[in-house]
Amino acid sequence: MLPGHVFTADDGLKGFDVNGPVSGSAAAAFAAAGYRFCVRYVRRQQAHSYDLSSGEAKRLLNAGLGLMVVQHVAPGEWTPTGAKGTQYGRVAADECVRIGVPSGVTVWCDLESVASGTPKKQVIDFCNRWHAAVAAGGFVPGLYVGFAAGLGPKDLYYALRFTHYWGAYNLDADEEPLVRGLQMKQRVRGPNDGVAGFNLAFQTDGVRTDALGGRPTLLAPESWFG
Repeated sequence: MLPGHVFTADDGLKGFDVNGPVSGSAAAAFAAAGYRFCVRYVRRQQAHSYDLSSGEAKRLLNAGLGLMVVQHVAPGEWTPTGAKGTQYGRVAADECVRIGVPSGVTVWCDLESVASGTPKKQVIDFCNRWHAAVAAGGFVPGLYVGFAAGLGPKDLYYALRFTHYWGAYNLDADEEPLVRGLQMKQRVRGPNDGVAGFNLAFQTDGVRTDALGGRPTLLAPESWFG
């Protein structure tokens, strides 16, 4: 099991997400620059050399960064189904267990680039069965809502089991889940967001308390809170 404690992220907390390994020196530099957490990817089907590993997770934590996990989305336009939701959700949970992520950490489903014309029911079934599989593994399921998610604001809130939402950089306010809204918002990296000496292809993320008081959870060092 990875070291640390599961915390609820503070409102206004600044982090970053990146689809590639973060070295120990890069993690330390990002922490020194004011970043408090990192969101890293696990596999959906085949493994990749750039997926999160236990060693990388330890480096992030040792540098003082919190950790959340997101699963790779299918490439190109893809068609969600209930069966895929169960399959992918189980993989996400199993990967987190393999890496040593403790129960209670938020694990995100990347919902974007859904093929045009996909029946809404299939998208809903995919999401709810992914949620069930990840929750059965002991983790807190979250939904990253990106471009062409296949569901509107009403569906996101009323038709899904999710209670944690992360909005893509290009998600407009009128596309966010009704009633609850977002707990985390992505932003394209700006000129002042970079860290000297490191050229990671990352985006920035900010935690915010949603309209119902919810925030995501993460794994972080024992001394991280406050």
